[in-house]
Amino acid sequence: MGEIVLAAKITHVPSIWLSLQEGKHHGIRRQAEEALAEVSRRAQERQVDTFVIADTHWLNSSGFHLNAKVRHEGRYASHELPHFIQGLTYSYPGDPELAALIGEEILTGGQKSLVHDIPELGLEYGTLVPMHIMNSQEPKVRVLPIGCNLYSTIEENLRVGEAIARAARRSGRRVAFLASGSLSHQFPTNALTSKYLNSISAEFNAQMDHAVLEMWCDGRIGEFLEMLPDYSVRCSGEGAMADTGMLFGILGRSSYHGHGEQLCEYFPSTGTGQVVVDFSLDPIA
Repeated sequence: MGEIVLAAKITHVPSIWLSLQEGKHHGIRRQAEEALAEVSRRAQERQVDTFVIADTHWLNSSGFHLNAKVRHEGRYASHELPHFIQGLTYSYPGDPELAALIGEEILTGGQKSLVHDIPELGLEYGTLVPMHIMNSQEPKVRVLPIGCNLYSTIEENLRVGEAIARAARRSGRRVAFLASGSLSHQFPTNALTSKYLNSISAEFNAQMDHAVLEMWCDGRIGEFLEMLPDYSVRCSGEGAMADTGMLFGILGRSSYHGHGEQLCEYFPSTGTGQVVVDFSLDPIA
């Protein structure tokens, strides 16, 4: 029987890639780099064999999609920010077996799932940036991305998270789930973007993000889930905050009695709010 052995909210901002390169931005996201490396260390310690990644840059408009390729390989440049991310080569094993099980469980939960083995279907930077830091050692851990539906509700994503947990139990895998997305996600207007590389777009969003982090670290999960739909709307949730919904579905919704451990300081990036948080759990068996 498999289990979820790690569940974390992570950042994937393109400025992390800049931080890794030589040049004027080298090291600007060092805390985020170190936090992702710590999540990787914990995954190794817990003998994780598959990263399931809810990628808020793989955006879908219909259904819930899984990339079930046997191997993910390619060379990536961001279509959104090609001046930030280019020349990112990658090669990771996939997990078609677990993808099929998750697809089945999403269908069992009454929603539409689509499981793909398409040669041309590459990975997005919500997966690639963290995996570059977290999954570089050989043998590499399997990678299974799940897209985020822009028009999904929080309730749907909670149910998808529950489906992922059920599939993990059936799989025999030791699974790490990574909710790859921001907290608040309001970008500044185009003319101001370059001035906001290290700034938040609105003080309201910063205050809301800090309130959310306090709830997570205090274990006030029921309280957070009550406000999550409004939080997503009012703070411009990235990818409908689908990744966050899935995360708390996996954890057990308001019956979860653990807490978050913040692994880096909250930081703004191009107007958005970013953090890395690992959630305590008894193995979800």
